Amino acid sequence: MHPDVPAPAPLDTATWPEVAASGPALAVPVGSLEQHGPHLPLDTDTRIATAVARVLPGLRLAPAIGYGASGEHEGFAGTVSLGTEALRTLVVEYGRSACRWSPRLLFVNGHGGNAPALAEAVALLRYEGRDAAWVPCAVPGADAHAGRTETALLLHLSPEVVHTDRIEAGDTRPIAELMPRLRDGGVAAVSANGVLGDPRTADAAEGARVFEQMCALAAAAVNRWNPDTRGMLR
Repeated sequence: MHPDVPAPAPLDTATWPEVAASGPALAVPVGSLEQHGPHLPLDTDTRIATAVARVLPGLRLAPAIGYGASGEHEGFAGTVSLGTEALRTLVVEYGRSACRWSPRLLFVNGHGGNAPALAEAVALLRYEGRDAAWVPCAVPGADAHAGRTETALLLHLSPEVVHTDRIEAGDTRPIAELMPRLRDGGVAAVSANGVLGDPRTADAAEGARVFEQMCALAAAAVNRWNPDTRGMLR
């Protein structure tokens, strides 16, 4: 969005005549409520998805879907997972309802475990004739979970919620090496503290650079608006 053009009011603070008059396209953050180690909040993924969605061009920000498919984290207190089937149904029904007045709908995904549900749901919405898509909050080279990447992002976006005195390394092996045990026993099977990676060197300056890159990749995908067969923007 051009810096001189004010962003539209978020959907939850707008009135229905304002929404009807603008016919807005929507950005819907999709996150999770899941453990992010001893130092990051349970809503980390939702915070990141919301921050990215807020800056995307030409889209009104909708309230986040703050629960996702996080079964791999249920070995840790605080995690609440809807599961893939329920999330898929939620996204389908959300899209069917919102697309009665919104011409375009973008789900901005902050949690990798949501991807199968989003792919199935958005593919169905598109098959039904709705202009829906989804985009991940991702950058090349990011580590797996609650490590350096997410810690740096939160130090940039919400430093007040990061417990810097509790930052510690988790399992730093490549994710491909961990996958067999992750599939069988979840994150707790490979990391006692819930961290996959080493967040100890993360800082806010790195987080600002990562966030800028993440937003640029997502914005470019929105501008192209070229969903693949799974509804993900390329």
